[in-house]
Amino acid sequence: MTKIVDAVIVGAGAAGLFCAAQAGQRGLKVLLIDHADKVAEKIRISGGGRCNFTNQGLDPRAPHKHFVSDNPQFCRSALSRYTPQDFIALLDKHGVPYQEKHKGQLFAQRSAQDIIDMLLAECAAGQVERWQPCSVKKVVFLASSPIDTCASSYQIETSRGTVQARSLVVATGGLSIPAIGATDWGYRLAQQFGIPLIERRPGLVPLTFDGAAWVPYAQLSGLALPVQISSGSKKQRMAFDEDLLFTHRGLSGPAVLQISSYWKEGTPLSVHLAPGVDVAAVLAQAKARSRKLLANELAALVPSRLADAWAAQSSDWQRPVADVADKALARLAEQLAHWQLTPTGTEGYKKAEVTLGGVDTRALLQHSMESKTQPGLYFIGEVVDVTGWLGGYNFQWAWASAAACAQAL
Repeated sequence: MTKIVDAVIVGAGAAGLFCAAQAGQRGLKVLLIDHADKVAEKIRISGGGRCNFTNQGLDPRAPHKHFVSDNPQFCRSALSRYTPQDFIALLDKHGVPYQEKHKGQLFAQRSAQDIIDMLLAECAAGQVERWQPCSVKKVVFLASSPIDTCASSYQIETSRGTVQARSLVVATGGLSIPAIGATDWGYRLAQQFGIPLIERRPGLVPLTFDGAAWVPYAQLSGLALPVQISSGSKKQRMAFDEDLLFTHRGLSGPAVLQISSYWKEGTPLSVHLAPGVDVAAVLAQAKARSRKLLANELAALVPSRLADAWAAQSSDWQRPVADVADKALARLAEQLAHWQLTPTGTEGYKKAEVTLGGVDTRALLQHSMESKTQPGLYFIGEVVDVTGWLGGYNFQWAWASAAACAQAL
């Protein structure tokens, strides 16, 4: 027999769980479907197992400041209507302890499981039914609905049977971290109904470097330091002050993850390895007073391993700082303050925290997340072409887009 509900939500991650709970508590009969064995696995592993669930620094009046999209103003509506303070109030209601760690980033104090348990409790309060694991085999749009002769509906064939619903919500996330179940199902469904997509690529992802140019730095794996990193033309330049981490294959850490969402293949990055320091002035002062090796003086500005690796690149720098020619010292200062390097690629979706691109927001209504051309079909969360910065912004987009959709349902 065909099961009849008001709304089917596909994807039991952050956006799907929250949307299901909100819609259920508004009196709708909701069925939540997910193909994975475990619920909300991406929440569980995020933030080192603590889930960076939002960021208090989000400015809903200027959301494009913290989000990447081909249509950056789209997310303003949802983000201004469901704020970080709204989600914090929900945590307070459930007695979930949390803490601020860095730059407005809020984490669960004990474990990400607290967030998952809270969302499941909210779903239970809305009498949401969940089929998991359950795969969707086919979706058919019925222009005339047996549920309501005045409305259309969707017939969804699943591994647990056939369901019919007035509304279908796609909350299946992106392509990131396929090991925990990421698929392209949401994009394929969008294409089935003629909804345009923005090209997808890995976001918040480590960058890789190959060839002789990287040899001096390959030995620095595990080394971290604060930097200023930037990319792009003068008019569209983005810069972040965060920590950088050297890896076996290239660079990672918050600074690199942030800039990766703006980096375009074949373009260079610029890194200031001693931000806030006038490197040329410091080295000139050292030359006037010190007999130490240049590498030893450099170690006052950057970690000693990096100082040694840098000085080893030129015979001009492998001597006491007092003996280094002014031109050679100026060249070193320029390189430390404007290290230019061009990544050869990224670590891909396997290591990416998010997926850039997705369902074109120009095809959706910003107040409801519903398709403009396909009635009753909604897209929320990461499957949409809205990608936040590192630091809780992507979870806030999940909550906000889910709330906008649930209200519309």
